[in-house]
Amino acid sequence: MTGGKSNNIQAKLVILGDMGTGKTSIVLRFVKGQYYDYQESTIGAAFFTQIVSINKTNVKFDIWDTAGQERYHSLAPMYYRGAAAAIVVYDITNMVSFQRAKKWIDELRKQGNLNLVTVLVANKADLKTKREVEIEEGKQYAKENALQYFETSAKTAENIQELFYEIAKRVAQVDPSTMNGMKLQTSTQGIEQSLFCCTS
Repeated sequence: MTGGKSNNIQAKLVILGDMGTGKTSIVLRFVKGQYYDYQESTIGAAFFTQIVSINKTNVKFDIWDTAGQERYHSLAPMYYRGAAAAIVVYDITNMVSFQRAKKWIDELRKQGNLNLVTVLVANKADLKTKREVEIEEGKQYAKENALQYFETSAKTAENIQELFYEIAKRVAQVDPSTMNGMKLQTSTQGIEQSLFCCTS
């Protein structure tokens, strides 16, 4: 990105969901364009950064990929507290993971950040023949709870870029002064690394 005045936003993004839903695979596909058939379970949380450019706004995501195992649940507030955005992931082939996703949504609501950009993600869309959670069920829950909804596949990259672009767009629309998880600075030099640059 060349010169010209630009807004650089740094936004904390947390990813929550049950073990085995593909949280780390989603992040790796987004940040590195990689996918592994076998992904070791995250211990505690993993940290990644990536930049999305929207017009003259560069959103730098500080991504916390949290562990899905129950024994790490008590650590989750440390990562989602003050976040600008949250992705809650479930596996379309696992109804229990969908029920757990609902509990994560409830937990995020209770922590009281009214400006939190929250997205419900139905992952493993490539495994449609093993589906336990119907699209309409996920969409209906998202609609009732005023959430964005995406069906994704980390394996095929379906909707991965679209997911993070939509979050960046919504984060850019929020006043950073109202949210602990965001910092805004105006600079005359753009950020060199960017994932996409769009005019729409």
